Amino acid sequence: MRIDSHHHLWDLSIRPQDWMVGDGMDPVRRNFDANDLRNAIAGTGIERTILVHATTTNAETLELLALAEVDPTIVGVVGWLQIDSPSAIADCEKYLQAPGASYLKGIRDVAQDLPDSNYLANPQSIATVQQLGKMGLTYDILTKTPELKAAIELVKACPDVQFVLDHISKPYIAKAEIEPWKSLITELASFENVSCKVSGMVTEAQWKIWKTKDFAPYVDHIITSFTPQRLMFGSDWPVALLAASSYSEVVQLAEALTEKFNQTESELFWAKNAQSVYKVTKL
Repeated sequence: MRIDSHHHLWDLSIRPQDWMVGDGMDPVRRNFDANDLRNAIAGTGIERTILVHATTTNAETLELLALAEVDPTIVGVVGWLQIDSPSAIADCEKYLQAPGASYLKGIRDVAQDLPDSNYLANPQSIATVQQLGKMGLTYDILTKTPELKAAIELVKACPDVQFVLDHISKPYIAKAEIEPWKSLITELASFENVSCKVSGMVTEAQWKIWKTKDFAPYVDHIITSFTPQRLMFGSDWPVALLAASSYSEVVQLAEALTEKFNQTESELFWAKNAQSVYKVTKL
């Protein structure tokens, strides 16, 4: 069995996606539901998934939990909280009292591209994440290179929290720029309580004209830094359709970049690490 540790679903009639601006967004400017997901994963070996929020609204997370409760494909949800808000934990408690609450496996906030690159290291952000750890929840780190220093400070302050770095922190693949991302990743990966999703890469490359070799320097460094024991596959579907022709193409890219993994490492990457980190019980 393979698990996709990171994908989204949305209904634009219920909740618009504010980031869908311009003609380039046409491949994803439609509704994507659980049936679309099952059609997309057919033939890829992916059988179970972790569903991640796509908007910064508490209402969406409640909807995702309700969906996970009735959909056999979805085995966990990473919901959204504004972690610098004093009400964040109270909002999380509402999730834990809602239908499908047992499927809440993690929390994420959007730190990438914020005016305050130190957002994750703010005292209230740190206090919230510390409390999330006590509640048994993971915290997904969504950053680009400018926010990685703050992510490192957050991790330092939360040794008892399980972290997951999303999308290898979105290095500037299209520009073939690797530093300071590379050095910061080395430092972040030195903390054993941080895992990493090999996901979200195609949209950081040159859309539609990328080659597998474009990603190799970045993924090779991720493999060296985190080791296969702390890596997991994520599709970032349907966002990935902006730069990939299909879900299958994203899977094939990950297969090519991890082709040197032995059987044990492959099992960890494709399923077991996601199952362990997110405490998945429904398979």
